[in-house]
Amino acid sequence: MTNKAGPSRQNTPPPAGQRKTSMYTRQMVVMIGLIALCLSMLGAGFMALTYRYHQEESRETLERNVATISRYANSAFSDGMTLSSSQFQSYITSVAMISNSTILLCDPQGQILYAAGTNLPKDNSLLGAYVPSWAVNELMTDMTYSGTTTFNNLLATESFVTGVPIVTYTVDPITGENITSGKAIGILFLAADASSLLNFMQDIFQLFLITAVAVMLLSLVICSVAVQRITEPLKGMSRAAHKFAHGEVDTRFTEYAHRTDEIGELAVAFNAMADSLAQAEKKRSEFVANVSHELKTPMTTIAGFAEGILDGTIPPEKEKESLQVISSETRRLSRLVRRMLELSRLQSSERVAAQEQFDVAEVLLQVLVSLEGKITDKDLDVQVDLPDGPVMVWGDPDAVTQVCYNLLDNAAKFAVPKGKLALGITTKGGKAYISVGNEGETIPPDQLAHIFDRFHKADGSRSAHKEGVGLGLYIVKTLLNTYKEDISVTSEDGFTQFTFTLSEV
Repeated sequence: MTNKAGPSRQNTPPPAGQRKTSMYTRQMVVMIGLIALCLSMLGAGFMALTYRYHQEESRETLERNVATISRYANSAFSDGMTLSSSQFQSYITSVAMISNSTILLCDPQGQILYAAGTNLPKDNSLLGAYVPSWAVNELMTDMTYSGTTTFNNLLATESFVTGVPIVTYTVDPITGENITSGKAIGILFLAADASSLLNFMQDIFQLFLITAVAVMLLSLVICSVAVQRITEPLKGMSRAAHKFAHGEVDTRFTEYAHRTDEIGELAVAFNAMADSLAQAEKKRSEFVANVSHELKTPMTTIAGFAEGILDGTIPPEKEKESLQVISSETRRLSRLVRRMLELSRLQSSERVAAQEQFDVAEVLLQVLVSLEGKITDKDLDVQVDLPDGPVMVWGDPDAVTQVCYNLLDNAAKFAVPKGKLALGITTKGGKAYISVGNEGETIPPDQLAHIFDRFHKADGSRSAHKEGVGLGLYIVKTLLNTYKEDISVTSEDGFTQFTFTLSEV
């Protein structure tokens, strides 16, 4: 940022009792909060899905194993094997070791006849114990059991348990199909330690926690850089605005103006605003200087002649002439004050741009008649080129009357004696073009660009003998701008013409 003025001032503190919270802090809290929320939701969903998947996988494995054992038992018992057979119990022990599970072989009442596996009490005191009745009743009712339990501490740890009844079959001699007898001769429970899944989930959680912390730290760095990239230009612009507010109107914000994002657009807009305000301040200073000058000249003249009359410097025979000068300068002061009040109303919100239909040709002719005295004094040749019928336009008749009066008054004032005074109205493209011209001194091209400025006079003089105050054409342009209409001026070969537009009805 380029600052041509003095050192920056401190930012205005927040009101008493109100704690200042920076945009950087708010953005960081929001972004980190969102990242933490997303990580938490993602982690919770992943953990739940993983737990559910492994739980279902364990249950399916148990169901397949218990079904396999049940089919083997049914086949073996059909061949005369019993639950207490050493061959059958050896088979159960082998399956328990291979599948890393625990198998409980019970009679139909739930009494444990044999137990094998890894999830048994150290003293292996299960023989003769009973499986809880609620599990046995559920299995006998639904012909299957599935759940997560310790069977009232019969198992050493929380386990996934699946159970099925052992039913004998006979072979149909005709179809060869197995026919169940419908009577359970035993119950088979297969249990898998659930703590392994819990340990696995704990490992997954620890891994996720470490990853989440790393992601949060990385996000913190990235978010800090990103938010700082946004807030730093705003802080710089705030400092520049404070400087500008304290009168350092040459302050500009150029460091980020080359960026193509919103910050760059804001920097360009700020500089454009600063240029506009600086130009307005310059015009205000010029306005005050011009007003002071315009007031000083007639007041000095009035004071000089008045003092001359009072102290006898001016002889009695010239007092009347001096009083005429005082009267003339007083009227000039009155015109200046009246024009400035009128200009103030135009630039304030008091004036409402009224819109109504009226005949602009009739307005122009009425103004021409009101200036008949000035025109006759100079013996001007008035040339009028108006349409045969009325020219109906939109606007404020009073405002347009003032525009026509100011233009015609200037034309008559600066016209050469016996010169031409031309009025005309043409229509084209929905617009009425009203022109007022006169024969007189040609206005230099470098003066035309400033002809509508406040207190501008084409001859550049500030003579006390000039009647104008340099506000008439400025008021004309301001009035027309109120209705979004244009005015232009040309001056060539001793003929000057002003042309303004109005919208046709």
